[in-house]
Amino acid sequence: MIHQTAIVDKSAVIGQNVEIGPYAVIGEEVTIGDGTIVGPHAIIEYADIGKNCKIFGHAIIGTEPQYLKYAGEKTKAIIGDGSVMREYVTVNRATSNTGKTIVGKNCLLMAYTHIGHDSVVGNNVIIANACSIAGHVEIDDNVVFGGMAAVHQFTKIGRNAIIGGGSKVNMDIIPFAETHGDRARLVGLNLIGLKRHKMSTETIDAIKHAYKTLFMSKLTLEEALSRLIEVKVPEVQEIVTFIRRSQRGIARTR
Repeated sequence: MIHQTAIVDKSAVIGQNVEIGPYAVIGEEVTIGDGTIVGPHAIIEYADIGKNCKIFGHAIIGTEPQYLKYAGEKTKAIIGDGSVMREYVTVNRATSNTGKTIVGKNCLLMAYTHIGHDSVVGNNVIIANACSIAGHVEIDDNVVFGGMAAVHQFTKIGRNAIIGGGSKVNMDIIPFAETHGDRARLVGLNLIGLKRHKMSTETIDAIKHAYKTLFMSKLTLEEALSRLIEVKVPEVQEIVTFIRRSQRGIARTR
């Protein structure tokens, strides 16, 4: 059902059983998947919205990036199936650098969250109220953010990490870690999250051993990585690979 006051561009492709609320604006080059609900006064342009999403009132998806060199290139914002964008969420479309700003499947972006241009958010990510994600940020699957956290551009956050409320993240965060504070520093592992995702006791123990080797021993980072490369646990190797690929450097313990 499309409300009579909504404005829908003739180029938009609307799926089956889509609801578009009062005064919503669906602009150019938009696709909306089956079963998605768009709330009142939402604005969507240059975006592909998946199936069974909920876009709440006043959310703004796919508008121009906040980037001074942007010159009107035709780029996109992409929202995966089942994701929820609460009130006043903003997801900017990309620059020509990557062409796509991506939010994965089954994500929850709470009110006033901002996702900057060219960022990639994985699946099942929860971002609490008023978080600000800068441009070119990479967030892997199952990451959880506390409210009012902020992430510096080009930062990467590994799978199953949890970012404490109010954290200012300016270094890469390894997978499975927990952070707190300004600036965000590691305070341990996201053990509750690991158990919720049904990781075995053996895997969790291996991750604990890797954390202690990296941050609680007297080894240099390179020495610690050299030891961990011998641990044949995929999650440990995921941490090792993440650190070796980091360009900003990783957050450490206090």
